[in-house]
Amino acid sequence: MLIGVPKEIKNHEYRIGLTPAGVKELVANGHSVMVQVDGGAGVGFSDADYKSAGAEIVATAEEIFERAEMIIKVKEPQPQECKMLRPGQLLFTYLHLAPDPTQTELLIASGATCVAYETVTDARGGLPLLAPMSEVAGRMSIQAGAHQLEKAQGGNGMLLGGVPGVEPAKVLVIGGGVVGVNAARMAMGMGAEVTIVDRSLPRLRQLDDQFEGRIKCIYSTGDAIEQYAMAADLVVGAVLVPGASAPKLVSKALIARMKPGSVVVDVAIDQGGCFETSHATTHQDPTYVIDDVVHYCVANMPGGVARTSTMALTNATLPFAIALANKGAKQALLDDEHLMAGLNVHDGHVTNRPVAEALGYAFVEGASALCTPSVAA
Repeated sequence: MLIGVPKEIKNHEYRIGLTPAGVKELVANGHSVMVQVDGGAGVGFSDADYKSAGAEIVATAEEIFERAEMIIKVKEPQPQECKMLRPGQLLFTYLHLAPDPTQTELLIASGATCVAYETVTDARGGLPLLAPMSEVAGRMSIQAGAHQLEKAQGGNGMLLGGVPGVEPAKVLVIGGGVVGVNAARMAMGMGAEVTIVDRSLPRLRQLDDQFEGRIKCIYSTGDAIEQYAMAADLVVGAVLVPGASAPKLVSKALIARMKPGSVVVDVAIDQGGCFETSHATTHQDPTYVIDDVVHYCVANMPGGVARTSTMALTNATLPFAIALANKGAKQALLDDEHLMAGLNVHDGHVTNRPVAEALGYAFVEGASALCTPSVAA
């Protein structure tokens, strides 16, 4: 299979879909790989590194999209990239379609087969291709939030861990999944007073054991979120409903009642955000203020630590990329129910139920869509 890796074009996105080591593995499996010139420069991988691994260096994204049978990316394709996709082509990347009707419409129109990292599952019910970026984003949320609490950044001037004789900042983490547990770990490590809320009592018990009682583990209700958000200096939104838009758990009215200079970090922004006042921002212009509350809503947060993120992501995606290349998309998806869960769009059909429900499309089972003659035929 001929695999193409274009340079990412989203604002301040330096990651790349394959490392030279990943290229080498695909070449060893009998495949050809094209990488756009300077595609890995932002994370320290030169064109010479890719050539040594067996890749062909290509000048333009247009050539990659025109020639490649499979496109491997990191972030969702931008409109100009969507328009270069074609029927029968395979796209393997993050998509986050539920809050993005424009991208969904363009991918449907392309006729391509689109597999989303964020909805691929595993035997334990986890999301193995989302987990590494969730780990990064959870840890970064505290790093970013601590910086925004500085007075010069618009925050209330609280040092996250305080100092002897001065109380630490209060941190509320909404959601006890991968993002939430990594955020809580970092906040606790920096000396903050940490509360985590979640709707799963078994998960709260697990977290209580894991942190040995050093953080508050509270059952999530509207009242609990209101109580702890109003007392917090930093609130991290870490909720996820796989494939679907994030629930709005913090209202605009509650934001208005929070402490002036407090900070919210919405890690769920890729799925629309869990604060009612959230809208996506960039690393170039990461924050805005509503009702004296600083909002940090960068949609590609792990891109800020691009080298770590690239290696963590490609470690997870490479086995699936090899399976897709070795077997072809149809057979690889039919052979693996967990990879099949990643199929979001195929040949003009929406094959992910939460996406279909969120955006008003008819839902078609993935296996049915794959085995139906192409509408482009």
